[in-house]
Formats: sequence, structure tokens, C-alpha cells
Amino acid sequence: MKNAALLIGGRSLNAPLSLAYLALSARALGVHDFGVVVLVNAFALTVGNLAKFESWQAVLHYGSKPLAEGDHNDFHRILRFSLVLDLISAVAGLAIGLAGAAFFGRLMGWPPDATLPGMAYATCTVFMVAATPTGVLRMFGRFDLLALQSAASSAVRVVGSAIAWRLDGGIVGVLVAWYLGQVAAFLVLAVLALVELRKRGHRRIRPTGPLTRGFPGLWRFVWATNISSSLEQVFTQAGSLAVGGLLGPADAGFFRIARQVATAIAKPAQLVVYALYPELAKLKAAGQIADLRQLALRVGLAGGAVATLLVAVALLAGRPLLALVLGPDFADGARVLAWLVAAAGIGIWGLPLEPMLISTGRAGSAVRVRIVVSVLFLAALFPLTREFGLDGAGAASVGAALLMLAGMLASVIRWSRSVAAQTTGSTVSAALDPDKSASPAAVSDGDFGYRQ
Repeated sequence: MKNAALLIGGRSLNAPLSLAYLALSARALGVHDFGVVVLVNAFALTVGNLAKFESWQAVLHYGSKPLAEGDHNDFHRILRFSLVLDLISAVAGLAIGLAGAAFFGRLMGWPPDATLPGMAYATCTVFMVAATPTGVLRMFGRFDLLALQSAASSAVRVVGSAIAWRLDGGIVGVLVAWYLGQVAAFLVLAVLALVELRKRGHRRIRPTGPLTRGFPGLWRFVWATNISSSLEQVFTQAGSLAVGGLLGPADAGFFRIARQVATAIAKPAQLVVYALYPELAKLKAAGQIADLRQLALRVGLAGGAVATLLVAVALLAGRPLLALVLGPDFADGARVLAWLVAAAGIGIWGLPLEPMLISTGRAGSAVRVRIVVSVLFLAALFPLTREFGLDGAGAASVGAALLMLAGMLASVIRWSRSVAAQTTGSTVSAALDPDKSASPAAVSDGDFGYRQ
């Protein structure tokens, strides 16, 4: 809770900064051009997040035990493995981003003159890949530094958006401001992680031996968490892209603003979950399953109760808030705001469920749930948006949130029952028997862990 409080404190500073740069950008551009910027940014975020591996989870999951035992070589091997994945992700994201912006911009609702600025902005996907420094800071509990990173990005965007408004920089000026904010976030995070490693005595990271030997199931774990994260982007960015392609930039702008407010409501709970990951990993490594379940349950109940209250407040004050902050032209986004805030509230109730599955070696179950829900979401999103406009997109988001909650909860219940069966005499998997050697091939589906 201390780490969560540090993250939420940083978010308390970042939230008004995020709203400020959005308000400045919206007032500088108007509904249509702001929607164009939203679509370009949504495309870049989608590519960047799909391309990158969430290797920070591997740093936590496989690095906790060797770090605790003082095995610097194995800890450094995990860091090197994560860095290799970051490099591959950056190159892949850049290539896909440039090609997609050049050939598919019109399908996403971009006007013809946005193609070149969109291609230039797509290069910021390189600066979205920072999983390794994120894992380092979370491993060492430096959540105060992680909070500083997000605030620095928004502060740069506020200054840049204000300059673009003052100088009438148009779409290009606002895109430059948002681009520089992404660069600032990357540089701050990388420098802080490097400094922290040096402070902890890891001045020279020169691991020896193969990257994955002794880490059974590492590749399977990485692919599972990466697919799960990629599917999550279906919910965060696909809506904006679908609305832009079907309804145009103006409605995409409304959708983006509504999603930003919904994200702001959900973010404190998500930050608690980020603080929860290393604690769950430590409890799992120590075999304290009962404490792990109790911690996740308390976080879920507390977050859900607060989220429900915030959803009620947002629904009542949504329209006047949009008109006050962004201008009267943006008040029409209040209806889709109601849908997306409701979806965010549902999601908050189930936020601890996926970290439980991942931390206990059941990442595959989380991935399967996300695949099914993502397919159903996309199958409903396009026809509903085409038929009912923004209301259809909002309804699809609420339905997907309900399905995600139900699927994750069912997976956690199945895992809990399997644990109960093992404690009453079931045979323990050979891959988890400390007296037997294990290899990736011997690890059953979902069993991941560090092996000496």
C-alpha cells in the first residue's frame, strides 16, 4: 500500500497535467482537427503496445529469487534477456508503424494531408519500449521514481501544447508536443533505472551463459504475458480507431476524451495493481498462497467500492465538466462518456484477478480469456458502431468489461480449487518438485519459475 500510495500520489499530479494538455490541444485545434491528432496518436500507441513485450513481468517473476539469493549473474541474465526483447520490439514497432501510416491512414479516418505527419509521429513507437527499466524500478520498489516519470511526460506535453496553441501550430504543432512528451518519458525512465542499478551495486552487467537456461517456461511466460497485454490494447485503442474509421475524426475526438476521463477514474486502481505484482510474486515464491489470495481480495474489494462511487460522480458531472474544460463543442461527448466510465468501473472490480493468474503461473488462462473476449468485442464493436454510432461503441465496451470480469473470475476460482486439491494430497507437478530437475519441456501448461 505504501508503493501504491506513491504511484497514486504521482498520478494525482499527472491527472491534472494530462487533462491540461488535452484541453489545450482541443482548444487549439477544434473538434475535427483534434480528432485527427487522436487518431494518429491512437495508431502509434496501438502499434507500440502490440510490438513490445511486457518483459518487466519476466524481470519480476524470474529475477526475484536470484536477486534475493545474491546470484547477480542470473539476475543480470534476466535483464539482458529483457533488453534483447526491448530492442526487437523497438525495431518491429518502427517498421510496422511507418508502413501502417503510409498505406492505411485513410482507412483509419485520416485526411490526406495527415499521412506524412502520421508517419513521422509513428517513429515515437521506439520510445514506447521501456519494459526493462520499468521492471528494474518495480523490482527495487522505487515506485516514487515511476510516478515521477509519468508526470514528466505530461508536463512536457502541457508546455508543448500551450506553445502550439499560442503560435497556431495546428495539427503538426500538437503532434510535436505529444511526441516530445513520449521521448521525455522514455529518457527519464531509462536514466532513473540506470542510476538505481548502480546504487544497488550493479555497475557492470556482464552476465555469462545462455539467456534462458535455468529459467523453465521463460519463453512461454513471455509470450503469454505479451499476448495478454497486446489483447488489452484492443480495448484501449481499437475503439478510437473503429470510431475514426466508421464515424470520422470528430466522433473519434469525443470517444478519446470520454476514454481519457474513464481512464483517469480507473488509473488509481490500476496503479495499486502495478504495486501488487511484485508483492504477489514474492508471496508466490515464498509459498504463502493464502496470504496471496487475501491480499488480492482486499485490493479488489477496496478498489471496486471506491470505483463505484467515482463512476456515480462522473455520470452526474460529465456533461458540465466536458463543456467547462474543453469547450461547449465537446459537451456532446457526455453520452459515450457514461458508457466508458461504466465499463471502467466494472473493470476495476476485477483488476487483481489477472495479476493473480500471472503471478501464480497461470498466465495462459488469462490469455485465453482475453482472446475470447477480444474476439467477441471486435465482432460486436464494428456493427454496433455502424448502427448506433458512439452509443454502440460504448455498449460494446461495457459488454466486454462484463465478460472479462466473468472470465477472469472463473479462471481464478479454478486455480483456487486446484490449489486446494493439491494441499489435500494431490500429486505435485514434477516441474515444481524442488528435489527434481526441471526443463522447459517438463513444465506443464502454466507452471513457470526460477530453477537453481
